[in-house]
Amino acid sequence: MAGVGRKEDAQQPLKQEGGLRFFLVREDILPEAVLKTIRVKELLQNGEASTVHEAVDKIGLSRSAFYKYKDGVYPLSRMDRERIVTISMNLEHRSGVLSKVLAVIAEMEGNVLTIHQTIPLQGVANVVLTVDSSLMGENVHRMLDAIASQDGVRKATVIGQG
Repeated sequence: MAGVGRKEDAQQPLKQEGGLRFFLVREDILPEAVLKTIRVKELLQNGEASTVHEAVDKIGLSRSAFYKYKDGVYPLSRMDRERIVTISMNLEHRSGVLSKVLAVIAEMEGNVLTIHQTIPLQGVANVVLTVDSSLMGENVHRMLDAIASQDGVRKATVIGQG
């Protein structure tokens, strides 16, 4: 039974090909230091504490524990809010093309944050949209396919995501 249940296997870092793996974990099973770290970050973000020293004193957490966990724990809602997608498109210079693209994004619960459009050259304009996709779930690729299939859209590509 090579490798089954061995202590060495349990001590191996949890990694996958692209880097570290992430887990969704219920709050009630997290260690106290992790929960306090999240609370310290909330105090700092909300302005209830102006320094890390002040925040950790209020919560009863050592600064070393805070610095150990601060870059590895985030509330799920914050992770969701950070789903920003940047899309570059080449659109034909015709009335209503951009409007139809924006309607597709709205129908899929995307929220357009920025729009940058170049002056049309030879009947085509480049448009770059930044979209908050946090309410879309895993539908970013579906949205891109729907945009690309619109009449007047010559090309649509995700150029950034994070």
